[in-house]
Amino acid sequence: MKKILLILLFPIQLVFGQTQVQLDSCYVWARENYPNLKQSELWKEISSLKQENHGTNYLPQITLNGQISYQSEVITINLPAAGISIPAVTKDRYNAYAELQQTIWDGGISKSNKTLEEAILKSNLSQLEVELYKLNEQVAQAFFTSLVVDQQKAVIEAQIKTLNERLKLIESGIKNGVLENSAALVVQAEILSMTQNTVQLDAAKSASAQMLSILTGVTFTESSDFSYNTVTANFNSAFIRPELNLFANQRNQLGTQQGLLGKTRNPKLYGFGQLGYGKPGLNMLLNEFKGYYMFGVGVSWNAFDWKNTTRQKQVLQLQQEMIQSQEATFIQNIQLLLVQKKEQISKIETMLGNDQKMVALRSDITKAAASKLENESITASDYIQELQAETIAKLNYELRKIQLNEAQEKYNLIKGKN
Repeated sequence: MKKILLILLFPIQLVFGQTQVQLDSCYVWARENYPNLKQSELWKEISSLKQENHGTNYLPQITLNGQISYQSEVITINLPAAGISIPAVTKDRYNAYAELQQTIWDGGISKSNKTLEEAILKSNLSQLEVELYKLNEQVAQAFFTSLVVDQQKAVIEAQIKTLNERLKLIESGIKNGVLENSAALVVQAEILSMTQNTVQLDAAKSASAQMLSILTGVTFTESSDFSYNTVTANFNSAFIRPELNLFANQRNQLGTQQGLLGKTRNPKLYGFGQLGYGKPGLNMLLNEFKGYYMFGVGVSWNAFDWKNTTRQKQVLQLQQEMIQSQEATFIQNIQLLLVQKKEQISKIETMLGNDQKMVALRSDITKAAASKLENESITASDYIQELQAETIAKLNYELRKIQLNEAQEKYNLIKGKN
């Protein structure tokens, strides 16, 4: 499986500097790259081995035994009647035998143990799914940081291009003696300032790309194009968080344990046999080596356990109630987070509309300022101020769109997504 993943990922890593990177793909890669993911196969293997052990409970159990002993006293029979001779039993004994025990019915314990192992496996796998799901938040945070940086850099680079074009016009005016040299210096300073901002953004992009690389195991660079397909928050869907599945599996595990406790009180039926060779054999009065055998059936039943089983069942019932309480608390906390995130989405949507209007107004103001600068109605500093206001408006608009996408994505993550 690992070789297949390496083969699949190798060519992908070669092109991620140029192609678009989707958030959903990052979720998948982070899951596949998570070190604890291999625990899934380990849990399954452990469960399988335990199931095999439970399956041997109905196989015959054979033990080999040997014994040599010497005792200080033996049974003696003294009958003075004439003509009767009873041999004395020797004090040394030798015995070797094979003993077999076959479970006929164990009260349903083996079957319940197998069911319990299945329940434990489901709980362990559910716990791992909860752990894996938490990766999504880290991935989303790093991804949207990269997205924010890309948008900020795109706006700034567009403004630098505009300033360079404006600088050419100013330099032409200086040559013709229409404008002063200070006008060019002001624009050049602003270009340098914006260039410094792009350096900072490149560093932030590099950091977020490295974080994503660690989480996903895929190599990203500053030139990687992070792209997000806008989705709306699903306000009407039900919870599908993996924690809910974990709570259900934990309750089921405790319920199965209760059933197993009940089985331990059932009577057990078994068969047994013994095949041996010793001195003496079964006939204690025959002072010679002799083979022997015996077989039969037996039953055992712990008829009274001082209510230990009852108390253990009560403990499991209380643990189930604790899990129900934890689930209720979890759902309440999720509902609170969803209310907060929903209000945040509504607020951002309103602000986004205002930002769009602000961008349109600022663009018109900048165009008017550029015309005034050409006519020498305002200074270059005045024009730069208006251009900065437009830049800020565009940045706010782009950032707000990303904030809306991020808020909607995190809303869906809080509610749960496949």
